[in-house]
Amino acid sequence: MTSADGLGVDGLVVVDKPAGMTSHDVVARVRRLAGTRKVGHAGTLDPMATGVLVVGVNRATRLLGHLTLTEKAYDATIRLGVSTVTDDAEGDMLTSTPADGVTDDGIAAGVARLTGDIEQVPSAVSAIKVDGQRAYKLVRAGEDVDLPARPVTVRELVVLATRRTPGVVDVDVRVVCSSGTYVRALARDLGAGLGVGGHLTSLRRTRVGPYDLAGAHTLDQLAEEMVVLPIAAAARAAFPARDVGAEEAKVMSHGGPLPSVGVHGPVAVFAPDGGLLALVEERGATTKALAVFV
Repeated sequence: MTSADGLGVDGLVVVDKPAGMTSHDVVARVRRLAGTRKVGHAGTLDPMATGVLVVGVNRATRLLGHLTLTEKAYDATIRLGVSTVTDDAEGDMLTSTPADGVTDDGIAAGVARLTGDIEQVPSAVSAIKVDGQRAYKLVRAGEDVDLPARPVTVRELVVLATRRTPGVVDVDVRVVCSSGTYVRALARDLGAGLGVGGHLTSLRRTRVGPYDLAGAHTLDQLAEEMVVLPIAAAARAAFPARDVGAEEAKVMSHGGPLPSVGVHGPVAVFAPDGGLLALVEERGATTKALAVFV
């Protein structure tokens, strides 16, 4: 990690987002702190959610589109017995069905059905576009939104604790899932499968790819010291690394192809001095540059 001082910094800022702020709010704050407008984030967090939001500064914004494809981890609480319009605690109640009869075994079976490779209907209040409009804007305008199911992978959905009060059951879970998975939809589907409805009451993202809470800083901490993970270190942590010699570095610096070496997905290519040259992807016998950083 290095401290940043104004314009010219390239790297990732791993923010521990507070509740009540949008991801755009966080980006705006980092723009002021970093002294540059070239700031973006990798993967939106809802206002009610807290935790890891990966923010790119200057050239590192070009990494972000590839980081959004990485695995994410969350700690969450699901309330069984109440469903809401938004599938979380910020929406109006849709149904209330006493969950006192829901057993631990029933919860375990419901969780098992939502683990692995599944087809998930995204939450209607999502950023997915429908006829050019964000779904959440249509819902808030009173329109019905019908989103198609899509494949996602829930690698882990683990029950950590259950708490029972009259009418409801609160279930604390740990989720490890592919990008594009809606934890709110998992809460909705767990409750629906148990016949009592469900919604999310808390969500904390603990990891995006290799970046976790241990390396995250609050906005107040960043105001004291703007800590940035340099772009080369950020890329080496997130992608398979390929170190090249001077001749291949010269080719790569102009976006030229390198011979394939049999690595799947985006690969970070590094110069002899350790600097990040490019992100590439193998296409047959050679590589294709996804982004060049020199």
